[in-house]
This record gives sequence, C-alpha cells and structure tokens, in this order.
Amino acid sequence: MMSPEQFFELLTKELEVHKEMQPYYKFLGNQSSWHFRRNYFLERLRYIKKHLVDAPDAERYRREVSIWDCGCGYGTTCLFLAMNGIKTFGTTLEFYFETVTKRKAWWAQYGDTSLFTCTYENLFDNRPAANSYDWIIVQDTLHHLEPIDDALQIFHQSLRKGGRILSVEENGNNIIQRIKLYKYRGNKRIITIWDEKLQKDILIGNENIRSLDTWNGLFEKNGFHIEPASVNYVRYYLPHQYKGKDAEKLVEKERQIQQTKNWKREYFFFGLNFIAVKN
Repeated sequence: MMSPEQFFELLTKELEVHKEMQPYYKFLGNQSSWHFRRNYFLERLRYIKKHLVDAPDAERYRREVSIWDCGCGYGTTCLFLAMNGIKTFGTTLEFYFETVTKRKAWWAQYGDTSLFTCTYENLFDNRPAANSYDWIIVQDTLHHLEPIDDALQIFHQSLRKGGRILSVEENGNNIIQRIKLYKYRGNKRIITIWDEKLQKDILIGNENIRSLDTWNGLFEKNGFHIEPASVNYVRYYLPHQYKGKDAEKLVEKERQIQQTKNWKREYFFFGLNFIAVKN
C-alpha cells in the first residue's frame, strides 16, 4: 500500500524525469508556495484514498474494473490507485495523452501499472455500457462537461445501482476565483474547440465552475443526490499565509473552519469535493 505522502514524494522525483509535466505540477518551481501546493494536492488525494482505497469494497475494486476516471488527464489519480492495487479505466481529451504511456513505464518500478488503462475519447461519442461501474471519478473535469445534463445522464446509465460519482472540483462560490475567471473568460462559460486528434468540434465548459447549491440542483434533476457527509472544502489559506507557519497546522485549521457552514467556507475555500449517489 502507498500513502498519499509517499506518492507525492515519488511524484516530485518523476517530475525531474518527465519535465514536460512541470508547468502543470508546479512542485519544482517557486519554493515559497511549495507547502501551499503540496497541502492542496495531498488533501485531495486523501479524499480519494478515504472513499476508494479505504472503502469496504476496496478488495472488489482490486479484482475487477469498476472505477472509471472520466477526464483522467495525466493519469495521476489512476496511478495512485494502481499503486494501491486498484483497477481503473481512464478517458481523456487532453493533448498530453501520449505522456501517460511514459508515466506508466516509470511508475512500474513501484507498483503494477497494468491496473490502469486509458483511452483518448469523447464522453458523448463512446458511451459506456449500462450498469458498468460502481464509481466514476471526475477530478477537475465536471465543470468542462457540456451539455452537463447529457453528461450526468450518461453517468447515471453507466453506474450500477447505488453507484457513486466522486467529484473533485473548484468551489464556484470562491470570490477570488470568480473575479479571476471573469477577467479570463467573461461570461463565455461554454465554448466550442477543435480537437485535432478526433478531427471534430467539441463543446466544452470554459472553466464553468459552480457552487455546491448549483451542483445539488443539477444532480437531483438527473437522478442523483449528494451525500451531505461527503462534502469537503479544501484550501483556505493563501501562499503568503504559509510564510513562517507550520504547514500541517494550517491544514488542521482549514479542516476545522470547514466543519460548519459559514461565509469563510462558502466564499473563501478554493476546492470543493463531494460524492453524488445514484438514486
């Protein structure tokens, strides 16, 4: 078994080899924000570990592919699960898809990377068979899926009875991020892009992040309910607040702040994690 902390240490070593990933995983850059970035990465990975690696059904996930990572990107989450003996299938539309093969070869020295398979495909072109999965992971992906209702209906059909969606997202209520994204894209929340590999136009959410209340409405409309106990907010403190502070203590303070619904949690936490269950 590999902990999130062990995985992170190995990831930083991998970045020295696969340098093309460094602009995305900025752990080898500015040291002043290293703890800030590390805490955010680890808290999200701990959330995934809690619900998948430490789940009562984890042994079954090691025997069969019942987890689909929709929007797996570089495959980092799938590699972490593989290091813990769990099988996953990933799909992505990212241009760096070819990097995944090199990554699997590198990580093979630490675990069985054959447990992770992935393809380059559009969710709306290749719909999974009905009742195929117990879990669907959407990490930094849900806000890109459009039309969102169609995507959630595909998820609903793909999941078995009682199946779950594990969402790792940005908090659409975060005031700082809302200002930043408005400057970046204005009100153009949905755009069309040309996919060179598929040779077709793709409809995509343009950093179309949403609040928990908005996600609640969308999921309920499409046959899911969000488990209140699963809701988790991540990253309250900003990089400059880490200077001269104990990074682990700041994580503990963040966990305490997000325990109750208040303005700090709703408007100043950057990340939002939750689990939606198929009704």
